[in-house]
Amino acid sequence: MLQATELWRKLPQLALNAVLPPRCLSCGALVERSGALCGTCWAEIAFLAPPLCACCGLPFEYDLGPGALCGACTHEPPRFTRARAVMRYNEASKRLILGFKHGDRSEGAPAFGAWLARAGAELIEAAEVIAPVPLHRWRLLARRYNQAALLAHAVGRESGRPVISDLLVRRRFTPSQGRLSRAARRRNVAGAFAVKPARAACLAGRRVLLVDDVLTTGATVAACTRTLRRGGAAAVDVLVLARVLRAD
Repeated sequence: MLQATELWRKLPQLALNAVLPPRCLSCGALVERSGALCGTCWAEIAFLAPPLCACCGLPFEYDLGPGALCGACTHEPPRFTRARAVMRYNEASKRLILGFKHGDRSEGAPAFGAWLARAGAELIEAAEVIAPVPLHRWRLLARRYNQAALLAHAVGRESGRPVISDLLVRRRFTPSQGRLSRAARRRNVAGAFAVKPARAACLAGRRVLLVDDVLTTGATVAACTRTLRRGGAAAVDVLVLARVLRAD
């Protein structure tokens, strides 16, 4: 009886797979289940794992002991408390993330949520609220979805933590950060974010987990963190799908 019930539950997905066979989230090759990578693409992804900088999550070549910090965090501590990433932002992960971000490949969100939950387990355990980095309404209209919000909700489903997708708002349109220098990125997002007034009470004294797709120079999450702390957050941790390493 149990097997029949399980089969009945899976029947809609089996029927869908028969009509639209699941494909690799990165290259489009046929795979066994929806939201998966083929073996080749999986092998190309550089997943990040300890030892890591206790603050920003930068991977170390060898273990420096508990609480060890990288040179950058020692010299200039970031505004956030801790940051963690699932993978290195390289050519393989770039293809995967751009498909998710700009190519309507939103079916990857559940898998990404599971990856994020594993990579950020210690951050999620301490989090009281999960919030995504927001898009400006004009960019949201053009893209039709906020990829950071999809990731935040996927992490929320994995962890059971509450997600407030509109805790932060982007109050002015900012050009893409893609080709800007570190200093220009900071200027570009300075003052761009605000706590939504209707959500302010949800923030006071709470630890926030801020979710985004890619961490590059950290300018965007620094601006968001500054806004959240001024709004009353006790602390802000950052969880992203991929991060750019200095060697890149």
